[in-house]
Parts: sequence; structure tokens; C-alpha cells
Amino acid sequence: MERLHWVRHRCRTLLAGNPEGDWYSSPNDLPNKSFLDAHCSSHRVRGKRRSVFARHGPHRHEYDTFSKSYKGNAIRTTKYRLLTFIPMNLFQQFHRAANLYFLFLALLNWVPAVEAFQKEITMIPLLVVLAVIAIKDALEDYRRYLFDRKVNNNVARVFSGKQKAYNDQCWKDVRVGDFVRLSCNEIIPADMLLLYSSDPRGVCYIETANLDGETNLKQRQVVSDLTLQGEEFTPESFPSRIECENPNNDLSRFRGYMEHPSGVRVGLHNSNLLLRSCTIRNTETVVGIVVYAGHETKAMMNNSGPRYKRSQLEKRLNTDILWCVVLLIIMCLTSAVGHGLWLKNLKDPVFGVNTDTSPALAGFYVFWTMIIVLQVLIPISLYVSIEIVKLGQIYFIHNDLDLYNEQLDSRIQCRALNITEDLGQIQYLFSDKTGTLTENKMVFCRCSIYGVEYPHVENARRLEVYEAEKNKAADHSVTLRSGCSAKSRSCRSLSCNRSSLSLHTLTAESEEEDEQLSNQIQARTSAFCSRMAKEVVPDPELVRKLNWFSSPLKEASSGTPSSLELAYITDFFLALTICNSVVVSSPSQPRHVVPEARTPLKSLEEIKLMFQRFSFSPFSALSTFSPPQIRGSPRNFTSRLFTRGKTGSFSPTANNTTDGSEPGRDSDIETHKLRCNLDFSAPGEGGNAAQVEDDIKKNYIKDAKTSPDGPIQEVEVDSDSDVDDELLYEAESPDEAALVHAARAYRCTLRGRSAESLLVDLPGIGSLAVQLLHILPFDSNRKRMSVVVRHPLTGQVVVYTKGADSVIMDLAETSKEHAQEIHSHIKDQTQKHLDSYAREGLRTLCIAKKVLEEEEYEAWLKRHLMAESSIENREELLLDSAQRLETNLTLLGTTGIVDRLQEDVPETIEVLQRAGIKVWVLTGDKQETAINIAYACKLLRPNDRLLTANCGSKDACAAFLKELKLEVQRGQDGLTEAPAAGAHGESFSGSLSSFILVIDGQTLDWALQEELKSDFLELSRRCKAVICCRSTPLQKSEVVRLIRDQLGVMTLAVGDGANDVSMIQMADVGIGISGQEGMQAVMSSDFAISRFKHLSKLLLVHGHWCYSRLANMILYFFYKNVMYVNLLFWYQFVCGFSGSVMTNSWVLILFNLIFTSVPPLIYGILDQDMPAETLKGIPELYQAAQTSKIYVPHMFWITVLDAFYQSLVCFFIPYFALTGSDVGILSFGSPINASALFIILLHQVIESHTLTWIHALVLLLSGGSYFGFVLLFSVSCVTCSPPTNPLGVETLQMSQPLFYIICAVTTFTALLPRMLFRAVHSTVHRTVALNSSHVEKVESENYRKRMLRWNLSHHRVNRLPVCADNPSLEPSTASVVS
Repeated sequence: MERLHWVRHRCRTLLAGNPEGDWYSSPNDLPNKSFLDAHCSSHRVRGKRRSVFARHGPHRHEYDTFSKSYKGNAIRTTKYRLLTFIPMNLFQQFHRAANLYFLFLALLNWVPAVEAFQKEITMIPLLVVLAVIAIKDALEDYRRYLFDRKVNNNVARVFSGKQKAYNDQCWKDVRVGDFVRLSCNEIIPADMLLLYSSDPRGVCYIETANLDGETNLKQRQVVSDLTLQGEEFTPESFPSRIECENPNNDLSRFRGYMEHPSGVRVGLHNSNLLLRSCTIRNTETVVGIVVYAGHETKAMMNNSGPRYKRSQLEKRLNTDILWCVVLLIIMCLTSAVGHGLWLKNLKDPVFGVNTDTSPALAGFYVFWTMIIVLQVLIPISLYVSIEIVKLGQIYFIHNDLDLYNEQLDSRIQCRALNITEDLGQIQYLFSDKTGTLTENKMVFCRCSIYGVEYPHVENARRLEVYEAEKNKAADHSVTLRSGCSAKSRSCRSLSCNRSSLSLHTLTAESEEEDEQLSNQIQARTSAFCSRMAKEVVPDPELVRKLNWFSSPLKEASSGTPSSLELAYITDFFLALTICNSVVVSSPSQPRHVVPEARTPLKSLEEIKLMFQRFSFSPFSALSTFSPPQIRGSPRNFTSRLFTRGKTGSFSPTANNTTDGSEPGRDSDIETHKLRCNLDFSAPGEGGNAAQVEDDIKKNYIKDAKTSPDGPIQEVEVDSDSDVDDELLYEAESPDEAALVHAARAYRCTLRGRSAESLLVDLPGIGSLAVQLLHILPFDSNRKRMSVVVRHPLTGQVVVYTKGADSVIMDLAETSKEHAQEIHSHIKDQTQKHLDSYAREGLRTLCIAKKVLEEEEYEAWLKRHLMAESSIENREELLLDSAQRLETNLTLLGTTGIVDRLQEDVPETIEVLQRAGIKVWVLTGDKQETAINIAYACKLLRPNDRLLTANCGSKDACAAFLKELKLEVQRGQDGLTEAPAAGAHGESFSGSLSSFILVIDGQTLDWALQEELKSDFLELSRRCKAVICCRSTPLQKSEVVRLIRDQLGVMTLAVGDGANDVSMIQMADVGIGISGQEGMQAVMSSDFAISRFKHLSKLLLVHGHWCYSRLANMILYFFYKNVMYVNLLFWYQFVCGFSGSVMTNSWVLILFNLIFTSVPPLIYGILDQDMPAETLKGIPELYQAAQTSKIYVPHMFWITVLDAFYQSLVCFFIPYFALTGSDVGILSFGSPINASALFIILLHQVIESHTLTWIHALVLLLSGGSYFGFVLLFSVSCVTCSPPTNPLGVETLQMSQPLFYIICAVTTFTALLPRMLFRAVHSTVHRTVALNSSHVEKVESENYRKRMLRWNLSHHRVNRLPVCADNPSLEPSTASVVS
């Protein structure tokens, strides 16, 4: 009957004409209808799916049919081929409008009627630009070719159908359907479905560093229901068909199914797929079948190259280019009309004039001639110059020592090459909290179980010891351990030790350096395993309850925990141990080798009997048996706490032997006790919490005093130490690692993991294999993670869940009447503890469980398997399946984890706010946690007024937003009326209160809707800062979009995790932090930094410099082009507007192309209007530069007018000086050209704020190249510039004193207004200039010394030397050597 319903569903779907929507495969226990599938397979293959058959198997005919349309595995990232390089490169270059414009002018010059110069000369500018870009493209493409050839010629072992064996084959020859055999440390050549692993559990580990930058290992598993593990895999007999989705770039998703000959379908998902460019680790052999090859692999489809964004400056530049076109047309029209009128009024000319051409036609010809003559007005080289300048700016940013993280050995990454100037225009900054403002290095702090809080006082004192240690170091971190009351909200921040080296860092791996490589391998084995996270000191009261089992036969007292409470405690720690994706390893064992399970201290039958006798829940009995200890470590104290009662094995009878124990087991225990007898305390009254706490204090203080290197020190472990102390955990998040280490502190230890089971050590029981049925991973919609296991003692199916308190508390059960009072009490107490943890800035997670009946589990499993084997809507179906399971949960307790604030975050936020940048925090954390951290990082001040928006409906949200808006308006009106006393030199937030808006996720969802968007925008615009709590990734991006589009401001988003990617991509400038949550944010960003504090210098210094430099350089380019072109235009007034020029065409073309092209580049790369320390010390200068923008429309027109004035002076002073003389055209143009060169070069000297030997050298070379060229040209050239003859003109002119007098007077007169303006400007801004001069001298010397030390310390590892961001420092090789 069930099969009939399924067939009916499929037929209805097909007849409805929607074969691709909501497509379910039948459950595994129901064979599919091959007849129905055979008739419908053609519909499935087309569109969104592909079928894959084995190349050498029983389906060769089908393989030949389907594989024709699939791409091979050869990759080609080059743009050109050898024979097609020139035409294709020219075709691409002429997509640029500027190149087409100059090509048009070159062709126009070949028309005899409008010819202005020699035909070849007009081609020079275009040919030079095309040649430079072509050479650059050729070099880049050649590098790609070498890389492609190297990759394509890599060797992999591919199965050959003829030889029935695996043969070496180049990657480029691999095809879809091939079987590939890989060994440990080999790179995967294509996207393959994992069919076989040498691991008997069918798992393998891959490293995805080449794909996403993450170095922690990922676990992949063989397709389920393949009975191929443990025996040799035979590819020629592989009978199954694979149907999967078409190639896409989603790295986290893979959907499809494998159909066996029997018709049974097995769902395929991402954990079955091995991605190209990943590396096999810790697995001897794997075999897979290729499903995507070459450019259809996910790695290649994600290879999009550098990001491209258009900066605001570039948009403004395009507008000004159009204004230059308008000026050019006006000049050409003026010349055309003037020439026509001149010909019309000409009477009896004394020189030859073509009278056959009408004045109108002659004017038309002159219009096009002047287009050719004045072509320099459109700066063809400006775009190329801007690219060169930006590369230079990025070089100095990349090599800034202040932006280098020595601890992580990482520099800033500039991934977007064309928006450096936007860093200087930021007005709104949107920041994530966890991992961005904080370290994202979690340390277990406290917990609440069964509604009882365990404050872990000694654990808190341990953190204070680390804080004291870190205070002695040079760098400081801030711990968010602030005691904030609900009324005062006053916070104090404590300093804390920085954790060990993060796993997720981009380090420069050198293949030649074995030592550095070994250090990196060691770092990989300790992901999130910092010293602080591992060494957790248990709470004495919790230990007392656990140690109650040491004397289970003693009489119950008032302090004896109930059996229900003990059941909650043991389930709580078991959930912490197994509800995660942590990979277990050890220095001596690879990750895929799970240590053998030690025989339990009690037989399972005896344990069950014990539970029944005392009415205890499974896993609630803990003994005092503990492994050897490391002296001087908090784990030493941990073990002592667990040995307060009887020593030896636990038994409810006098007999210590059991029927189920191994022979010789007792002797092993006795030997173990002899080694540990110094750490065991004698049996006594035990169970006294005060006595246990005193024992902690004494031992902790004793070990702190005896440690030579500090209060806490790990000493070499004895050779007989237990293997538990050698376990290493690799977690995907620091939260998971912190919780696993916390459970291990209570001797609930995760010892091994496979795809189907977990190996767990429990006190009093030993090692147990827990059958792992399902993992429901964390996602941003559910905000929780669950594991489904079969209890090793009871055999029941149990669901353990951990997640955000906002969802777990709602899912907690309240339906059972007999336990409703207990559950309500636990829920209420846990909620109080959650609120308390949040006020203290702790990250909270709730732990819950659910016991499933077999029938309930079977029903859920059937739906879940159908969802797994679905292709369309698979994510939605799996989400629905998980939500169906995670209901009516039993709340066990909650955890509080401390996350330290990064160093200098409060100072950085304060500086950014003083710079006029509004800082918003968008986080998914609780409201109380976010508020506490905002106080800790000085985003909120004690005198700020907090506006909290937590609405229950859309109507309430609308009314509340209007009320808040009126309140803010009244408050700001009151502030404007109040006298501004003491405002001079005081921080803007120092004495005046501001409004801070705190809004939760649900309210934000309503506020972002169209009807309420304007009210929310107006309210947030009036607030000093906004904190969005419980916000989703989509809400983050929507907030950024709203502010960016509606207010028209420059936005910056900074984050460190995958949930920040949409926000980073939405902002004008996206910055990723290479932190603890992988590299997704970094790979989606425009710039990547390692610490939040680097934002201050990146924005206030480099951003300010980049904008100032580029804006001034663009204005200077327009100035010099307009100035020189106007000289040719003024000459038309004395030559009848005939299109003639007063200089030879070679000088005219090369003047802007060579003689004056390099100084603007140096100016744009090295100029500094303010020293770095001044910009950091006076952040208000950042906002001042925004309000008085350099590159705005009126500045463009002022620059054009200045160029007009200088051109008038430069032309008419020589004109009047030589009036009445017998000089020729070229002799008249000689002093004009020389004066123009002096004026243009000295104009840049006046505008430059920084002058170094590089500037002087470039200016001398520019002037020398001009005079050298014209003198050589004058001496050697006779017919180089017909019809004029330049022979001897320049040598004659330069031998006369009048030439130098004209140049001096012209240059001084032209630059006099500019010099006066600069003198007045410097007088007005004298205070800042004087204050910065002394600071610059001191800081320059300090920076020079730091750079010298860095280069010397990194000289051995062959890294690029870090250059100073201050060009005036002039570091030389001699100084480094000395």
C-alpha cells in the first residue's frame, strides 16, 4: 500500500507537468519502479541534472551517450593563444572608449584635407599605450600558461579498462566517469564522489586550504550502503548510476543520488564529495568516481580573480572627462568659426591661400584639424597612470609594519585594487561582534544544570592569573568580564592572556624551511586548543555531587543530590562531549585511527543493575578513578577533586571483581593506583564542598609558587602518562572546543570519532562506543545543532541538542503534567542564569535532550531519508526534517563562555568616532551580551541614553519607532540650547550624552519593511550608534543596503565569518578579518586584516593619504593638459585659426606622454599632506578632509581656470617680448615650451607636501630629458618635422640671454597666484603644521628603527623587506648592513 501511494504521487507530479519540482526518491526499504524511472529519465537528465556512468563498467553505452557534453579535466586560464594574441588583445583594448577615440584621431590625420601632423607622429601616443598594455597582458598570460601547464601535467592514478589496473595519467586526460585512486597527501584532481576508503569505517580526511584557506581537516565519508569497505574495490564491476545537480559554485552543497541495479536509491550530499585542489590527509587510500571535471569543478567555478569595484573618485573622473570633451568641442568650434570669418574678411593676402575653398568648408576642415591638434586635452594616459598609482599605494599599505601581525605572521591583504581612495571617505562602519571586536577564542567560564548554577570560582581565579601574566607582556587583551548591574550598566574590563596561535591564519609557507613547516603542522593539530581553553578548573560543588558515587552505600544526607539531578548532570556532560563535530587526534596517532576502547571498569550488566538498585539514570554514576597527573597544571587539581572518596573500582558489593572483567584487569588497576597514589586522597567523610574548595586553593597556590616560569606551567609528562593527556581536538568553531575541554575537565572525554560511532570515556565506566545515527548540523535558521545516538546502555534513541537560548527555551517541553512543576522550575532558574551570564558578557548555549520511541524514530527516519535523496528543495526538506525532530526537548542546562575583547578595540572605536565615523554593531548574540560588550569597547558611555526596541508586533514597532524618534528629537533640541562649555579640545562624547539604539532581530525585521523603513532610518541617523541584536546574515546586508542607498553615504563592513559575507559584499568597502571562523569573509572582502585595531591606521592614515594623493594627482593631470593645450589654442588667434602650431610635432606629442608623465606618478604614490602620527593623533582631520573634499566639481573648475591663467601668461609674455623681431615660428615656440615645462614641474613642487630625493631626481630627469631631446633634435634633425626645419633653432635660442629672461619672468608670473594662495593657506593652518613637524621627526626615527629590526629579523627567511609607509625616511641598504 505504501508503494502504491508513492507511485501515485510520482504519476501525479509527472502528469502535472512539473517533473523537476519537489522530487522525492523512494525510501531505501522500497525498491523503485524501474519501469517508471526508465520512461521518465529523459526528463530528469535535462535541465538541472546530469547523469554519470562509470567509464569502464557495465554501462559503457550510456557513458558514451552522456559524456559527450561533459568537459575534460584540462584547465585553461589564459586569455590568448600565440597566434591570436595580437588581434584578440587589440580587440579587447579597443573596448575602451579612450583608445577608440585616439584611433579615430590617428585615422583622421590620414585625411589630407584635415592633416595636422605627419601621419606617423599621430600614431605614437596610441601605439605607446597599446604596446605597454599588450606587454603587461602578455606577461600575465604567460604566467597563467606556465601555471596551467604545471597543473595539467600533474599525475594521478586512473583506472584503465584495458589493463584492469590503475595507471599514472595526467590530470588533463581525466574524464567524468573515471575512477581515480589517491593516497595520503595527494591533491584531488577533480570533483569526485567517494566510493572507497582504506579506513574500515569508510571515512577520509581532506584539507581545504587551497580552496578556502582553512587548514583544519574536514571529514568525508563513503556513500552509504556501499558494501565495499574492507575489501578490494573493483571499478569494472561498478554497476550504479549517479544522478546529481549540474555544476555550480556552491562549495557547501552537493545534491543527488546513486541508483543501484535493484532500483534502490541512496542520497548523496556534500560529505560524499571530494573537491578538486583539496588534499587527502591521514588516509592511506581512497577511490572516487569523477562527477565534475576541469572548468566544471567547484574550485574552478569559484576562481573569479580579483574583485572589481568602481570607486566614487572614478565615477567623478568620468564626469570631468566629459567636461573636457565639451571644452575641446568649444575650442574647435571657436577655431572653425574664426578661420571662416578670417578667410571671409581677408583682402589681398601676401601669402598663399586656397581661395577655391569656401570659408564654411574651410572652417569645417579646421574643426577636425583642431580636434587632432588639441587631442592632448583628453588625457589618454590618465587611466593608466591611475592604475600605476594605485598599485604603488597598495604596495606601501601591504608593507606597512604597523599593519603586520607578528604573532600570526600575517600582513594586510589588498584584494580589490581600485578602491583604495574610498578608504578615506568612510562615514558608516558596520561591524560584527564575535571574532571582529572579540578574539573568538572561547574559554569555559561557568554553567547551570538542573536549574542550579555552578559559578566555577577557581576557574575565574585561573583566568585572573592569566590576566596578571599578560599584564607583564607588551601587548594586552581585554577580557569581557565586566560586572554590570542592570541599573548602572557600569563596566570594568580586565586584561587577559592571549591564546595560542590560531589555526585559521594565512601564513607564508616556505617549502624550503622544514622548521617553519613543522611548526605549521603542529599548529594544525591544536585548533582552538589554547592553554586557557584546555585547563578548566572544575567547580567544587559539582565535583562533590559527581563524587557522591564514590561512597554510594553511605546514608543519604541533606546534601545528597537526587537521582534526577544526577541524571541531568551526566546527560549534560555527555551532550557536551558528543554533540559536536570535533575530530580527535594525538601527536603519535593520525586522526582516522581511533584508540582501542578500554574495557569498562564494570560490566554493562553490573552497571545496569546498579542503576536499577539506586534508581539512577544511565551515565549518572561516576567514580573516583583518574589518570596520572601533570604537576603544576589545573588538571592536577581536577584529578584530586575526583579522588575525594574511596580509591579503586566501584562496586555496590564487597566483592571488587566482576564476571565481565578481563583476566588481569585488577592487577592493571592496582598498578595504575600505585602510580597515582600521591594524587589520591584517603577515604574519609568526603563530599564536603568546603573541604574540596580548600584543597583547590592550597594546591593551586602551591603549584603557582613552585612554578619557575609563572603561576601556571605545564611540565614534561611522565612516560607512563595516560593517553588522555595527549588527545588533541580539532574543532570547526571555538565554542565546540571550549565545551569539549570543559567536559574533559570532569573526566567525560571524547577519545575517538568515526562516521558511525563515537568513543567516549566516562568516569567509573571507562570507554564506551556510542552509535552515531545522525548529525543535524548547525545552521543560521535553526540556530542549533543536534546529534541522534543510540544509548550504549539502554539502547534507546536519544537526541542531544545544543543551541541559542532563544530557540532552545521555546522548544523545551511543558506537556507532562507530573513533571511540569519541575520543568517549569528548571526553565525559570535557567532563564535567570542566562540573563545573568548575558549581563556579564558571556556567550550562552543551552543544552537539551529528547528520548525517542522506536516507532517515532522509524517514522522520522523514513522522511529524513526521502529528504536526503531529494535533489530539488533538499535544503528545505532537511530543515523541515530537523525541526520535526527537535521538539518537546528536555532542558538540561546552559553554559557561559567568555570571549575576550581584542587588544586596543576600545581605543580604535573611540578614534573612529572622533573621526566622524558612525559605528554600528550587527550581531547575532543576545541583547544583554551585546550591550555589555558595547560598554566594554567604549561604544557606549555611562552617560549615554540607551533606547531599546523590543516589539511584539508590527503595529507596536511602528508606534514605538515614532515615539523614540520624538524622544531623540527633544533630547537633541535640549542639547543645542544648552551652553557648550568646555567643548574645545574635548571628545565629542566626553561630557554630552548621546542616544544609542539597541534593536532586536524581530523588531529589525519589521523596521526594514517598506512602511517603517523611513522612520527607522530617521531614528538611526540621529543616534550616535546602533546595536542590532539577534540579527541574521540577510538582515545585516539589508541594513547596510538601507544606509548606503537611502543616505548616500560611504559604508564599510567588517567581519570574520561566513555569516558576514553578505554584509561585506553589500558595503562600498568590505574588510575581512582572518580570525577563527575560516576564510570565507577574507575571500569575499576587498581588504583583509588580522586585528580590528588595524582599522584606525588603514582608514585614518592610508585612507586619508590615498584619497588626497589620487585626487590631487587627477586635478594635476587636468591642469597640465589644459594648460599646455591652451598654448596651442592662443596661437590660433595670431595665425588665422589655421590649425598651425608654434612647435615641432615631436615635442608636441612627447610633451605630455614622456616629459611630464612621471612626476605625477611619484606625486600620487609618495605625497603626504599630513604625517602619519598627526593623522592618528588628531582623528578629526579625517572628517575635515571629507567636509572639504579635494576632488569636487568646483575644484575641477578652479583648476581649469588656473590652467587658463597660466597658459595666458606663458603665451603672451613671450609673444610681447618677441614682437617686432624676426624670429621664426619655431624660435617663437621655443621659450613658450621651456616656460611651460618649468611652470608645470614647479607647480607640482608647490602642490607637493612631501619632497624627497626621489621627487628631486624625477624632476631633474623630466627637465633633462626635454632639453636633451630638443637639443639633439635641433642638432641632428633636418627633415624630421616638415614643412618646418628645426635645425639649429634650439641651440641658437638657448645661447641668447633673452631666452632665459623670458622663461624666468614667465614662470614667476604664472606661479605667483598659486604661491600666494599656498602661503596664506599655510599661515591659517600653521598650528597643525607646527605640531606635526616635531612629532614627525620623533616618530620617523622610531619607525626607522622598527623597520630595521623587522628586516634584520626576517632576513633569514627570504621574505620581502617591509618598506616604510613614510617615503621621507629613505631607508638604504647601507644602513641595514651597518
